[in-house]
Amino acid sequence: MTVSPSAWFQLSRVLAIGVLAFLVLPALIVVPVSLTDTTWLALPQEGLSFDHWRTLFSEPIWRDSMVRSLAVAIASTACSVVIGTLAAIGCRNLLPEIAGRLRLLLLLPMIVPGVVAGLAWYRVFIPLGLIDTYAGVILAHGVGGIPLVFVTVSSALAAFDTRLEQAARSLGAGTGMVLRRVLFPAALPGVLSGAVFAFIASWDEVVVLLFITSRNVYLLPRAIWDGINENVDPAIAAAATLMIVVTVAGLLLVQLFGRDGEKG
Repeated sequence: MTVSPSAWFQLSRVLAIGVLAFLVLPALIVVPVSLTDTTWLALPQEGLSFDHWRTLFSEPIWRDSMVRSLAVAIASTACSVVIGTLAAIGCRNLLPEIAGRLRLLLLLPMIVPGVVAGLAWYRVFIPLGLIDTYAGVILAHGVGGIPLVFVTVSSALAAFDTRLEQAARSLGAGTGMVLRRVLFPAALPGVLSGAVFAFIASWDEVVVLLFITSRNVYLLPRAIWDGINENVDPAIAAAATLMIVVTVAGLLLVQLFGRDGEKG
């Protein structure tokens, strides 16, 4: 027996699609702009051109900023994954009151607005000498990615059967072996999803960068920001399109990891 969706359900689906299109479609205007045949930000006039994409990968200011952004995103993601995964596993064995407070603490970077976080990092980094340094950016982005990893790993472990861990310990497995052979395989889909989210968050983060970097650390989001303020080079649209492509690819990977986790 099949149940047909109600009219209210169909209406809510149409409204949801409409809201999603309203939010997403305006951002996609940068795709045709990146292929413009003009020297300013505009839609193609006579035809499509890849000159601005060639500029993106040939000009040192764009090419180097992309490489730096990739390196910083990878390093900060590694920090987020290690800390977020261990925190999610550790919270399972704490008292509920302590675990709840620790979860709130770990989720603070996600709750605090970007401007407030940027100002806070700026005040903290001044006496530490971390302003306009790669170590400072990796630290700030790594902390910002911890809650993303913590949430996904916690969700992956929510349905984990604790009897498997108890059985492993009763058979003589130590803490390290339990982590490697029992807990980590169960948490792996959440770890991978959290890593993708943390990478995306670092890859296109600009607010904190404006507070803690200047010229020594020049990443792709900062290059786009300065390009918008100082000139109207269509290479900006090409860079923005590249960031959208990387973000969408990351979200597709998250969906893939989620399906693999459900099959497992």
